[in-house]
Amino acid sequence: MTLLLTDAEVRAAFDWSAAVTALRTAYAADNTGSRFPARGMARGDGSWLRTLSGVPAGSGYMGAKLIAANMRSRRASYLIPLFDEATTELVALLDGHSITGFRTAATSALAADLLAVPGPLRVAAIGSGFEARNHLQALAAIRSLESVHVYSPTPASREAFARELTAEAHDTAEAAVDRANVVICAARSRDETPTFRGEWLRPGMTVVSIGSTLPEQREVDTETLARADLIVADMVEEVLHDTGDVLAARADGIDVTAKTVPLSDSVGRTDADQILLYKSVGSAVQDLAVAVMCLQRAGENGTRLPDVIHPVQK
Repeated sequence: MTLLLTDAEVRAAFDWSAAVTALRTAYAADNTGSRFPARGMARGDGSWLRTLSGVPAGSGYMGAKLIAANMRSRRASYLIPLFDEATTELVALLDGHSITGFRTAATSALAADLLAVPGPLRVAAIGSGFEARNHLQALAAIRSLESVHVYSPTPASREAFARELTAEAHDTAEAAVDRANVVICAARSRDETPTFRGEWLRPGMTVVSIGSTLPEQREVDTETLARADLIVADMVEEVLHDTGDVLAARADGIDVTAKTVPLSDSVGRTDADQILLYKSVGSAVQDLAVAVMCLQRAGENGTRLPDVIHPVQK
């Protein structure tokens, strides 16, 4: 029978350390070739349906994440079906809402662990919402945090974030970044003006950028991409050709291709003064690794559905 996991049940099964471990294993596996094709995007009148599919090597599962969104109503739904790779039986249906945030932050934590200077981290969060909170929790699961700094354009929001996560709130993004060696960019402006500027970069800094996943979106400016010694991408082709930050940099004549490498290469810092940038668009590698981890930890939690989706002989 198919197991249905609601968002609450997914959250109950989730664990940050286990998620980072699952992602580390997933990125070390052979996920080349056609196992994880480029995402598909069907667009309607103010709506879109995005599909990320994959067959993770060695997991025993195959699956997808479907995102149905309508920008006019500002609503979205997330669904992850998991199939047994050998029998093609539908093993589980998971609400993918929290998994999307969890996998983004857990993958960023994996990247930061590889790229940041050794030792405790001084973290700045630009943004104080769902993504920023997840990222702080993910980083704290794998590294000691010496200090946390936060900027949000909404004073009440950044003060609440500071109280809840033992952080120092700042009146400007620049002031928050000035105290950090790892910066989490987790808030795009409404008009898509970049929220992080390259003039704030210092030697040894690692920047995590998660908010420019479509051509019309901006998060970091072109100087950031120009000054980065290395750009690590979770999906290289999509980062280079489908993200507003990189498209703007290329239009300004900045060659980002030559210094962009995949996260799957497990590259690390080779010099204490390097400026490193992790660019994320999200991928089925991440969604499925975290979904399978949650399914395995859920045990008997969830709802067993009637066996109505039957594999057929072909």
